[in-house]
Order: sequence, then structure tokens, then C-alpha cells
Amino acid sequence: MVFKENNMDIVNRYVVVGGADIGDYSYIKSLLKEDDLFIYCDSGLRHMEGLGRKPDLVVGDFDSHDVPHLECETIILPREKDDTDTSFAVKQAIQRGCRELLLVGAAGNRQDHTLVNLYLLFLLDSRHIKAILADDYSEMEVVSKEPVYIDDSCCYFSLLNMTGKAEGVTITGAKYPLENGSIGYEEQYATSNEVLPGQKACISVLEGRLLLMRIRKDRT
Repeated sequence: MVFKENNMDIVNRYVVVGGADIGDYSYIKSLLKEDDLFIYCDSGLRHMEGLGRKPDLVVGDFDSHDVPHLECETIILPREKDDTDTSFAVKQAIQRGCRELLLVGAAGNRQDHTLVNLYLLFLLDSRHIKAILADDYSEMEVVSKEPVYIDDSCCYFSLLNMTGKAEGVTITGAKYPLENGSIGYEEQYATSNEVLPGQKACISVLEGRLLLMRIRKDRT
């Protein structure tokens, strides 16, 4: 969806598709919206048929996929560059006015690329853009200024500190509650919590940011 604000085109949500494996297309498709705009990154194009969605933009240096000849905008990048293809795609979405972003095909065997993509969630959070990275097992997002709620359809959830120290961390509605806690990146203790049956867990942070990982019930 594209709408006008202050004479600028604002895009509701982009989906950025990377080249990591997707084993459960039906799950990823359940997260999609009809009016999503899609950016495929290089070998992420191999997921086009499985997702059933055509690209609005294709980017990449095409070291792992042939240059496509599709009826959409294509940006060919140099192979020697600072940004990964996925990082470039996310920055393009930001420049084009996205307010929300879903990142898929972005967590896999290349742990270096996976970590870079996880940190893209923090970049998007700093731009006040709601973002989720979804893979076959989990959904990940940043908890910062606004509280995040989790219903009991989630099996486990974990909070990870990747940026320094988080203060005033409060967890309610969970098996292991926390009030005004501190979580540093050298001591990760908020792993494998559970939402209480019939309740919604609430996570809030007064200072700092945390990575929230929600584990699917059917993947444990």
C-alpha cells in the first residue's frame, strides 16, 4: 500500500527476501499481506515460486544467481562493496519510505550473514520502522521504546542483548517474570521463557534495546 504524507509517497510494508533456505513456505506465506511490496536479493529469487509473489524490485551482485530479466526495476551491484545485498535492499526500503518491514530468507548456514541481518533489525528500529525477521523456527524483533506483547500461541520466547546493556527490563504474564531488571550482553539469562496459558506476556525496556525471539510451537 502506498499513500501520501506531506507530499511524499509512503509505503506501508516491504518484504525483503534473502537467499538463505526457506523450508516452510506455507508458514512464511501466512505472514504476508496482499499489499506488501517485495524486494528480492540475488539468490533470494529462488524463493519467488515458493512464495508466489513477484518482485517489485530486485537487487544484487548476482554472484549466486543469474541476472534476471523481469518486468521490474533491477539494481545490479558491484561484487566488491561494503553492504551485503540484503543490507542494500533494506536501505533501499528505508529510502523508499517503508514504515514496516518483514525480512525472510535471512537466517541460515552463513552465520556471518545471519548476524548482519539480525543487526539490520536494530538499524530499522533506530529509524522507527517496525521490523520482523522470520525463519522456519522463529520470529525476531527489537524491543525498545514501545512494549511488545506475546500471546500464548508462542512456545518459548527469549530476550537477547546484542548492543550493550538494557535497564528497566520488565516481563509480565510469563512463567518467569522480571521487574526492573538489567540484562548485559556478557550475561544472557532471559532465555526460554513461556507465556502463561490464556494470557499475554508484556515486555518493556526503559533504557537500551533487546532482541526478542519467539519460537514457534510446532518447531520445538
